[in-house]
Amino acid sequence: MIALNPTPAPTAGQGGLRGVAALRDPLVNKGTAFTEQERDAYGLRGLLPAHVLTIEEQAERVLVNLRHLPNDLEKYVALNALHDRNETLFFRVVCDNIDEIQPLIYTPTVGLACQRFGHIFQRPRGLFIGINDRGRVAELMRNWPHEAKLIVVTDGERILGLGDLGANGMGIPVGKLSLYAACAGIHPRHCLPVMLDVGTNNETLLEDRYYIGLCRHRVTGKDYDDFIDEFVHAARAVFPGVVIQFEDFANHSAFRMLHKYRNKYCVFNDDIQGTASVALAGLLSALRVLKGKITDQKVLFFGAGEAATGIADLVVSAMTAQGMSDAEARERVWLLDRRGLVVKGRTDLVEHKLPYAHDHARIGDFVSAITELRPTAIIGVAAVGGTFTQEVLETMAEINERPIIFALSNPTSKAECTAEQAYTCTHGRALFACGSPYDPVKFNGHTFVPRQGNNSYIFPGMGLGAIVSGAKLMTDEMFMGAATTLANLVTEEDLAQGSLYPALPRIREVSAHIGAEVVRIAYQRGLADGPPPNDVLALVQSQMFEAHY
Repeated sequence: MIALNPTPAPTAGQGGLRGVAALRDPLVNKGTAFTEQERDAYGLRGLLPAHVLTIEEQAERVLVNLRHLPNDLEKYVALNALHDRNETLFFRVVCDNIDEIQPLIYTPTVGLACQRFGHIFQRPRGLFIGINDRGRVAELMRNWPHEAKLIVVTDGERILGLGDLGANGMGIPVGKLSLYAACAGIHPRHCLPVMLDVGTNNETLLEDRYYIGLCRHRVTGKDYDDFIDEFVHAARAVFPGVVIQFEDFANHSAFRMLHKYRNKYCVFNDDIQGTASVALAGLLSALRVLKGKITDQKVLFFGAGEAATGIADLVVSAMTAQGMSDAEARERVWLLDRRGLVVKGRTDLVEHKLPYAHDHARIGDFVSAITELRPTAIIGVAAVGGTFTQEVLETMAEINERPIIFALSNPTSKAECTAEQAYTCTHGRALFACGSPYDPVKFNGHTFVPRQGNNSYIFPGMGLGAIVSGAKLMTDEMFMGAATTLANLVTEEDLAQGSLYPALPRIREVSAHIGAEVVRIAYQRGLADGPPPNDVLALVQSQMFEAHY
């Protein structure tokens, strides 16, 4: 077992942090909340206005100012500035207002922020490691002043559904780690965002004078693989036992890296495994409404990349856990990519699609595939906006009394359909989950409350459990356990209003239970050292950071 918070966070006065230095360290700074005694003790008298505020008053002021800003990007910038000057206050605001703030610091706003990252850049956060730093990656990592226990790393090649954003993609690891701290209580000083800058093939960025990354085309092949390998080994050498989350790598890199490292070190890919877990949880919740079995479902994906095959693999695992053979389970899962249905007759299929290439005639369009295959669920993960058309939705409603419709692509511009479209076109019968937030929908006198199938329900608890247990690996069994745990936390009241996930303000409760499940599995499978704890949930909860002075 590893203690997540073995020592208290530094405070003003420690390590020479006095006066202006204390005000400029975001982990120490309290701003106007420094007490009269602290102002005298730490040389702050005269550096602050006289009135002492509580953290609650400070948070209220932040929200008042935030709500007066004209658009979400300006709100993102304002919150980022708060994060840079006072981390405790930032996380207090996030934790107490998660419904309002999460969409501003992560999807969908973070997509626009990444597109504009060089233009809104104020202060670096995390490590930027370039391909030109080969041979000294460990040296660069030692420049980080804190003990990292969790790294989120990207190369920026496939940011959300927006494609190659190069070093501008650093907004994603920063946003993810903010959610680790807010949603799972992993202390901010243990969180390290990393950008592996190997260039970009985005010509618009290469011509942008404010682009923050290397102005060169992407490095590929052996040089790229060697660079990734140097990073992984350096991270483990500098921060022993660190958990590494791979984020927003392109398909051709993501699968290869996951397969290379997953059985050696405590790593995971959230786009593949986290997305799979949250989607499976949504399916399990839908089955509670249907009173059905996972083995009776037929799932058709619009998309065949990381997210689709990751979900497909975990759905197959869920089916085999209920007694199906692997072959029988795969026959109930179908993929459709930009060239049509994934079938054996095609010669253009990459490796990760082959397990789902069925012996079937070619079908070129989604509606025809639905008509032919008669799926009980469709899951959109191709980041092509508007693809769940009225015809698609009406066809699903003709086939199924309660069609399962998951439009999981984000940001909002890439969503397959809106919540209103899903409910309207199915006459209110859809069991719907989305990748971007939508307001409640009123239809025929009933108010539906759609909830995001957001990975933030899964990855914070996964990281928390891995750190607390000191798990050597992150296994599929853990992601399956996380999905089941999440689905079990959905209440009957949630289901009655069409919500397939718990209310977001319960996210820390959710993360604690998922973390506990990860800890249990780690000890059961011999992936954690020492005797198992007597009260796993209590242990996990005791290790969660609380944002207060």
